[in-house]
Amino acid sequence: MGESKFVALAFLLVCSVLQRVWSHGEQHLSKVAVHKATVSLLDLAYIKASPAILGQQGQTAEWVTLEYSSPIPSVDDWIGVFSPANFSSSTCPKENRRLYPPLLCSAPIKYQYANYSSPLYKVNGKGFLKLQLINQRSDFSFALFSGGLSNPKLVAVSNKIAFATPNAPVYPRLALGKSWNEMTVTWTSGYGISHAEPLVQWSPKGGDHMHSPAETLTFTSESMCGAPARTVGWRDPGYIHTSHLKELWPNRIYEYKVGHKLNNDTYIWSGNYQFRAPPFPGQKSLQRVVIFGDMGKEEVDGSNEYNNFQYGSINTTQQLIQDLKNIDLVFHIGDICYANGYLSQWDQFTAQVEPIASAVPYMIASGNHERDWPGTGSFYENMDSGGECGVLAQTMFYTPASNRAKLWYGNMASI
Repeated sequence: MGESKFVALAFLLVCSVLQRVWSHGEQHLSKVAVHKATVSLLDLAYIKASPAILGQQGQTAEWVTLEYSSPIPSVDDWIGVFSPANFSSSTCPKENRRLYPPLLCSAPIKYQYANYSSPLYKVNGKGFLKLQLINQRSDFSFALFSGGLSNPKLVAVSNKIAFATPNAPVYPRLALGKSWNEMTVTWTSGYGISHAEPLVQWSPKGGDHMHSPAETLTFTSESMCGAPARTVGWRDPGYIHTSHLKELWPNRIYEYKVGHKLNNDTYIWSGNYQFRAPPFPGQKSLQRVVIFGDMGKEEVDGSNEYNNFQYGSINTTQQLIQDLKNIDLVFHIGDICYANGYLSQWDQFTAQVEPIASAVPYMIASGNHERDWPGTGSFYENMDSGGECGVLAQTMFYTPASNRAKLWYGNMASI
């Protein structure tokens, strides 16, 4: 490792901020009894969402306002956010000729109780709620349910809303490459290689631009090992692209943006980002490394009851962003977002850590909540991954491993 020094700024960060693995409790989306949902539409009930078009200035996250009413309000009424917007049984494949699919074929991507910001909802049946949505490659709708989470009855469905450019390249995340002078950039989009060519435009700060192509990965529900990842938790992951930026000069600042060349020869780009290249191997330098695990994700709008599940996640993320100028590398050592088979949560996690992962290498390892599933070669024969069995972790984030499925790697000596 030469004379390089590594300072673990927050090796015990998780111990002071987050709960331990076994105290996380039940995954919030699993509380929704999707298969028990029934239709109970009420003539006087409604739910309206605005604005209809999100991200018109290129934003990848935006707040939505909901107005809703029910003639028979209850403290158990709740609002589910669905994406894609059409969540009816017509979109669910039959499991066999004799078994018809349920009303809902997918869990909501988030939910909130109707009285959350409207304490008089139980009295007057009227409510108001603000939720934050991120660009996740599809449209959205909102549904008002009675009966609580355990016996959901569909009361009203909203209008559909969508981002102006739903397929746009989003949430870039850096990782060290397999050589000391290589940085990789991974991002998510709705563009397959038959629709557009993925690429990175990059240069030394103030220098001439270069273009580097990117590889593209995706997967289907058949890649999942079981429920809920293969059933109610499934959501199309879009396409994950990774470009390798090579022959970097040590310690130099580089600027970059990710994008796609469309079939009509136009381009769609992300915002602009920058990173510092690693030092030369053996160079005397101070490398400041933050190491933690078990962070998870949290909703800034208070939805999904995350205050009882992973209440330290946003605080940890914000602290890392504030200290970013003093961080050279992040190592998230497993139990990444606790999606536990609800795939929409991975998009939301990459959005949450984008300010960090787009600026410094965000290296990961798989924990039991990413990898474990019976009969798949995981160390523990349990179901902690919710059927993901490592597929999401090894696809959403790049690691310089010879076999991504194993996810063991070691290149810390290179910096």
